[in-house]
Amino acid sequence: MNCNRAIVEAAIQAGCRFFTGYPFTPATECLEQASHRLPAAGGVYLQAEAEVSAINMLMGAAIAGFRCMTATSGAGFALMQEGVSHMAGIAEVPCVIVNVMRGGPGFGNLAPTQSDYRMATRGGGPGDYRCLVFGPATVQEAADLTKLAFALADRYRTPAIILSDQMLAETTEAFDLGDPLPEEPVEKWWATTGCKGREPIYMGRPGKNYGPEAEYLSGNLTLNLIGLARAGRDPDTFEAHMLRLAEKYHRIEAEEVRVETLYLDDAELAVVAFGTSARLIRPAIERARSEGLRVGLIRPITLWPFPSRLIADAAERVRDVLVVEMSMGQMVDDVRLAVNGRTPVHLFSTLGGVVPRPETVGREIRQILGLVTADSRA
Repeated sequence: MNCNRAIVEAAIQAGCRFFTGYPFTPATECLEQASHRLPAAGGVYLQAEAEVSAINMLMGAAIAGFRCMTATSGAGFALMQEGVSHMAGIAEVPCVIVNVMRGGPGFGNLAPTQSDYRMATRGGGPGDYRCLVFGPATVQEAADLTKLAFALADRYRTPAIILSDQMLAETTEAFDLGDPLPEEPVEKWWATTGCKGREPIYMGRPGKNYGPEAEYLSGNLTLNLIGLARAGRDPDTFEAHMLRLAEKYHRIEAEEVRVETLYLDDAELAVVAFGTSARLIRPAIERARSEGLRVGLIRPITLWPFPSRLIADAAERVRDVLVVEMSMGQMVDDVRLAVNGRTPVHLFSTLGGVVPRPETVGREIRQILGLVTADSRA
């Protein structure tokens, strides 16, 4: 099964019961799989007329307490950003968004790229907010991280993003769906699940008097601001809301970093790469090690929160850091912040759908280690 379809299967096992989206290659197979499989699982698949509609339908399903998902590609993901901002920063509702990146800017091409890293890890929409971002490298890991994304999205009441690309999306591998992820139950007290046994309450705008029951809806849309201090109209209330968001993001950074390291203990050169790039250059690392070169790999699995502390610690020991990514250089900014000048940070990037090859990255490794010159073909 290819990665797009495996992600949907993992989502269904994780309890996803609502999927909406607008077809956008190379993410379209996610929609196709969901349209076949979700109804049989007791869920709903709904094709939207555009990405803006899709993200707002997703918000409605999330507010109603459903585990829900959408999938798109770069330009479609860009169109969703206002809704993502609202879900993350105001409504604080969980969902999972799959972005199968395609070459950009604009509509770009259908080739693999990692150039949506910045848009995913920096929020992408208006205001201060963050989303959990995962960068899988294999079909198995994509399935595992999809289940984890649903669990953490619920735990922290925030959207989670699976950042894939065309090459990974079309990769067909055997994978084990495994058992459902063991999770602590999360009470969605904030969900609008009907008014049986109580008086109906209504959502609305801050500043209006909806009565004491309005606080029940704290967490949903702009009423979140009313619920915090029962005032909802002054800057102090909004500041309190943002400070609470900041505290939540600090907690996520402290508790949810995931990263893989390889041969890092004795490395004099640390290579940092995620997703498809990390997978493709692993043979270059192995070959370098077989030749006695002390090269290690750092593979961020969560792109936000970013493994800054681990990279900072590594920078104390290695002589150089090499970042490999399929963009002009986006993750390299996070690496440079983590390294903070302790050691030189080099960038090897491929553009326009070109992927890093082990032989070219191997040559870059030897050049940084001073074994070949820039114009050498060795």
